[in-house]
Amino acid sequence: MSSRRIYVTLPVLNESTNLPALVSCMQKQRFKDFSLIACVNNYDHWWEDANVRDQCIDNQQSLDYLRSLNGLDITVIDSCSKGNGWSVKKGGVGWARKVAMDHAAELGADQDLIISIDADTYYPENFFDEVKRVFELNHKITGLAIPYYHQLAGDETDRLILRYEIYMRHFLLNMLLIRNPYAFTAIGSAMACTLKGYNRIGGITPVKSGEDFYFIQKLVKNGNIGLWVETVAYPSPRFSDRVLFGTGPALIKGSGGDWDSYPLHPGLSFEMIQKTFDCFPELFEKETATTMDSFFKQQFRTDSIWAPLRRNYKDMDNFVQACIRKVDGLRILQFLRKSRSAYAETDAEILQAFLNMCHSSRVDSDLQKNFSNIDFQTTEIATLNEVRDFLFKIESKLRKERDDLIFSDSAG
Repeated sequence: MSSRRIYVTLPVLNESTNLPALVSCMQKQRFKDFSLIACVNNYDHWWEDANVRDQCIDNQQSLDYLRSLNGLDITVIDSCSKGNGWSVKKGGVGWARKVAMDHAAELGADQDLIISIDADTYYPENFFDEVKRVFELNHKITGLAIPYYHQLAGDETDRLILRYEIYMRHFLLNMLLIRNPYAFTAIGSAMACTLKGYNRIGGITPVKSGEDFYFIQKLVKNGNIGLWVETVAYPSPRFSDRVLFGTGPALIKGSGGDWDSYPLHPGLSFEMIQKTFDCFPELFEKETATTMDSFFKQQFRTDSIWAPLRRNYKDMDNFVQACIRKVDGLRILQFLRKSRSAYAETDAEILQAFLNMCHSSRVDSDLQKNFSNIDFQTTEIATLNEVRDFLFKIESKLRKERDDLIFSDSAG
């Protein structure tokens, strides 16, 4: 039996009503050798702010509840009581994840695992077991971007969460199809790593928004991440302005008809990314034009970002890796957003073209389904859910194929 232990890290803010269901999920896990580390957090000055003081009070209820639990190995970190809360310059979910994950890193050994979770997410009873199994079968993996599937509320909110999830799945599917190293979806409630991998990258960066994205990106740059595991996390759809971007802000903006921050991108843009990455070996030998040159010139304010890399990396393999680190997931997102205005197609038209392509040529016959006249505003929610399910099935297939290809020789 493996001695590998799991440290489950949980940020808590205004979650007292969600914690009992989460604890029930933890108690039902088949794998029992885990420790739960919860960081209950808020800004200290919120205690004096009538607009948010109720969240501080709710956090005190969460503290009491978590401290009263029996039968779980749990550490409760108080970053919420008066005098213990965040300062103005340091705080938010990024810091809460960091405090909890850093504590796990202090407790565990290199082979142990950190699993990042959220209080509003449902985890099936095989969740810890399957995550652990992936790391034991694939020894090259230092991190894992776990599949997810948003719960639905049964009301018009479902249209919003489905629109957001379709946006995320469309992006990942295109990145998987071009076999890009930064093909991942970062969900704070659905990611894991080894303690060795966590320490190698210097831990999670406590940015105010997108700490999950930057964390997975750091893992990609410093090792190998997996995308496939035989389980799924089920986040809740809820409106939230705690962070600048992500599910909560997307629902808030989307409820007002603003999806500009979450556009679908044409396949041609992903082809341009692929062609640029394909150029990296040639760029080691000589300067050559890439399909992203105008973006690079604007972004980096130079006519060539390759010459310094060529001087610093004297063999092709290291040069190519340096190029991959330079043109990372953030740069790819910036490129996609900057180039989006060059295309007249609506998001719905881009989605329809992608669905038609999948139906005609890209997936196995048992996954084929023909959709037509998809419109995010008028198409029935049930049909949008069918689109989500269709993309989820294709994504699952491609996640597994990608991991099988990369890690097929890593077992044993």
